[in-house]
Amino acid sequence: MTAALETTTTRTVDLGPAVELVSKEEGHRQPLAPEFVSAEDFSPLEVAYDFGRVRREDIESGPRNIWRYKKLLPVPTNVEEIPNTEPGCTRLVRADRLAKALGVRRIWVKDDTGNPTHSFKDRVVAVALAAAREFGFDTLACPSTGNLANAVAAAAARAGWRSVVLIPSSLERAKVLTTAVYDGALIAVDGNYDDVNRLATQLAAEHESWAFVNVNVRPYYSEGSKTLGFEVAEQLGWRLPEQIVVPIASGSQLTKVDKGFRELGELGLVEQSPYRVFGAQATGCSPVSAAFRAGHDVVQPVKPDTIARSLAIGNPADGPYVLDTVNRTGGAIEDVSDEEVVEGIRLLARTEGIFTETAGGVTVATAKKLIDTGKLDPDAETVLLITGDGLKTLDAIEGKVGPKATVAPSADAVREILGD
Repeated sequence: MTAALETTTTRTVDLGPAVELVSKEEGHRQPLAPEFVSAEDFSPLEVAYDFGRVRREDIESGPRNIWRYKKLLPVPTNVEEIPNTEPGCTRLVRADRLAKALGVRRIWVKDDTGNPTHSFKDRVVAVALAAAREFGFDTLACPSTGNLANAVAAAAARAGWRSVVLIPSSLERAKVLTTAVYDGALIAVDGNYDDVNRLATQLAAEHESWAFVNVNVRPYYSEGSKTLGFEVAEQLGWRLPEQIVVPIASGSQLTKVDKGFRELGELGLVEQSPYRVFGAQATGCSPVSAAFRAGHDVVQPVKPDTIARSLAIGNPADGPYVLDTVNRTGGAIEDVSDEEVVEGIRLLARTEGIFTETAGGVTVATAKKLIDTGKLDPDAETVLLITGDGLKTLDAIEGKVGPKATVAPSADAVREILGD
């Protein structure tokens, strides 16, 4: 073990209300550490807390970023004083024109394109970095389908850390450039995300001073997604939505939004009202949707083939737990074709002026499909999670949108085209 990590054995780790790790299958407990799988039952580990008393006033008086929820996260008590990208507090948009187009009563869009690197990944990375610092790491690393690459490179630069980012060589050009600009170690790998993820797991074992945010510090990293649920509830006036549609990649975001809702209810911060969680996948990478449709409780890995590359994880780590969450809340999981994804992008843009990447297109198109098939209640208040900016995936709409016409510089020519 490196000298950097040995220091954690001689000092107290300050991760706020976090007290230990617990295995998801059998509930085995162990001390807080940079570990992600239980040695007892080989299931994923997640953070357990002793929250104490948390009041709405404590949260509302906090900073305008995710650290307003620090009493609900595994981060140091002084986390807001340490250089970080300060993500969160993105807007919740009442999407009446989208609701009308879909034939439902009310839809809200949680627009996470406003984060520092324009996706929700800034949330999870900020939490992972805060924990990694406490454990004595000195390098921030990840395997990524794109958005996480951006977030890790930016967060490391802001913190003055080294970054090592592994991506599939087929990644969208925009996401490559918006990672490389931070001048960390960006490495393209010939293979899909699952190949890259296996390589990251190997490297994490070999480099003990590297914090792979979604590998060895994954239990802390994944808790960052709870802040999406916290913000939705707070922005709705401290209440839970009746329905929420969440895109599925690894599945962690969906399970953690649900965990966030449940924690708010258990702490008395919101009324413990029922809600349903729905999952969205692209048909070209839909192992969780396929399992749900077949009534299975396990997920069969697939080889991804979809334009929604940020969701292209063929062997999602949290797939079984997504199934548990959706079944427990009475929701459903659907998938949509690449053509429907593009139409979802365009529908959100023309109705609400929000340009989303392909993952958001999946969410919108899946919501439409769930409504059309009667699985999503059109009279229930619904939230759609839009997790990334459309500027990251311009290739998805290349050749499908553009100027209506090219005309001479005259008013008559414009009037003729417009029919005015």
